[in-house]
Formats: sequence, structure tokens, C-alpha cells
Amino acid sequence: MDIYILVGIVIFLALAFDFINGFHDTANAIATTVSTRALSPRAAIIMASVMNFVGAMLFTGVAKKIGSGIADPYTLENGVQVLIATLIGAIIWNLVTWWFGIPSSSSHALIGALTGSVIAAQGFDGINASGFREIVIALIGSPLIAFTIGFIVMWILKIIFAKSSPHKINKGFRTLQIFTAAFQAFTHGTNDAQKAMGIMTFALVTAGIQDTMDVPFWVKLSAATAMALGTSIGGWKIIKTMGTKIFKIEPINGFAADVTSASVIFTATLTHLPVSTTHTITSAILGVGSAKRFSAVKWSLAGKIIVSWIITIPISAILAALIYKVMALFM
Repeated sequence: MDIYILVGIVIFLALAFDFINGFHDTANAIATTVSTRALSPRAAIIMASVMNFVGAMLFTGVAKKIGSGIADPYTLENGVQVLIATLIGAIIWNLVTWWFGIPSSSSHALIGALTGSVIAAQGFDGINASGFREIVIALIGSPLIAFTIGFIVMWILKIIFAKSSPHKINKGFRTLQIFTAAFQAFTHGTNDAQKAMGIMTFALVTAGIQDTMDVPFWVKLSAATAMALGTSIGGWKIIKTMGTKIFKIEPINGFAADVTSASVIFTATLTHLPVSTTHTITSAILGVGSAKRFSAVKWSLAGKIIVSWIITIPISAILAALIYKVMALFM
């Protein structure tokens, strides 16, 4: 098959992944804002779509890390076919977890799928061990940091406003939540949209269409647009899980969770590290809920969410590896 057709398939699948990532991860930015009625669902989604687009257009460091951190695009055998298998595997897992309302990580799915398809194509020697290790440490460390900071932020807010009127506190923080949700959506765009950009740029390099991992403008624009459109659809099942089922979120809790998660994600973006926005915001909510009242958190549900995090990378890797092997029979 012509290499340009294969690259076109990668670009289509990458944009589809970005679109699905948008509606799968909409909950990350607006779940707490919708659940506390700081914004109506429609207004929250419009705001998240715009801020996602803006964030996606401004940064490319994570794209370069995804594009070269796990495997070398200049030496990978059958690199375009590897990327096709990667994206199909990641999309399948994203749709399965979306259908069941599980806040699984699109980032874990993509990285797991890329790892699995690279191993299927070139063995473990095809994996860039140091880059893979750095990415996995960021993925594992960011939720732990978000949980800790969320707990501390909520604990400090409890002390500061201990003697204040709950009605006034909720009114004030409900307004502040609009700004923190916008910041959260912006940071989501700065990190998550870049993953699809990295895959598309990887395809261009491995196919010999361009020589460097610099992200072309049209790649940034198309990925940002796909994510914004996906965000505009919304992922209501996951919004319900994150906004109401973990614990009863009040405006002060939503503010604390959004500030925490957005800060962790933006720090990762500035250091060119891909992190899971899903894991980060969920961990921040758990940390805030624990500080509010440990028994208020539905830990059984939290346990199920954590299990989905643990299994995402291996399942996505196996899916993508199997898809690559099937493709190899015909290509």
C-alpha cells in the first residue's frame, strides 16, 4: 500500500483519537463545576471546548516527547503500520471505558498501545527504555502528587473558612469555580491534544515526509480542532461518576480539586511530560474528599477506578500488539 495512504490513515485515526479523547475527558475539566451548578452543562462544555483549543495551540513539548520518547521514529521498522495498530487499540479501549462510564486514561491507553505495537513489530529492543521509564514515572507520580496537594489545599481552606457562613462560602467559591474550570480545560488542551500531535508527527518522520520532530502548524490546528469538537459533545457518563459518585462535592471542594489538578498538569506540560488528566483530576478529588471527611469518600468506587488505571496499559498493549500481528498478515 502506498506510504502516503498509510500516513493518511494514521492522521485520520489520530484525529479520531483526539476527538474521542475530547468527549471522553470533558469530565476532567467540568465535572466539579457542573455538579456544584457553578455553570450549566451547556455553558461549561462551550467554555471547555474553547479553552481546550487555546491550550492545544500553544505548546508542543509533550508532542515531541510522545513522538520520540517510547521509540525512535527514524529507525522503527514498519513505523506507520505500528502507529495504525497503536491508534486502533487505544480507540477501542477508550470507547469501552467511556461506554461503562469509567474515568480511564486516554494517555495510558495511547502509551500502552504504542508500547505493545512497537514490541510486536521490533521486539523489546525497539523500546527506548529511558524515555519509556520517564513517561511511566510521570504517569504514576502525577496522581500521587495531585492527591497530596488536593488534601493539603482543602485542609488549609477548611482552617481559613472554619468560622465562615457555609452559604457565603459556597456562593463565593461557585463563582471562582468558573475560572478554575477554565484553567483546568486550558491545561487539558496543553497536555492531552499534544499526544495526537506527537503521533502524527511520528508518522511524518518515520515515513520520510519530514526530517525533524517539529510539529507542523496544520498538525497543531487539526489536533486542537478535533479535541475541541470532541469536548463539545461531552462525556456525561463520566461526568456523573466524577462529579457525584466519588463524594458530594461542594463549590469549595470543586475549587480545590480544579486548582490542584490544573497546576499539576500545567507543570507537567512545561516540563514536556505527558500525564493523565483523568488520573490527575480524579486523584485531586479523592485528596480533597479525604481532607473534607475521610468517610465521605466512596472508596469502593475509587478502588474500581484505580483498578481500571492499572489494567489500561497492559490491555491496550496487548490489543495493539494483536492488531499489528493481524495487519502484518495482510500488509
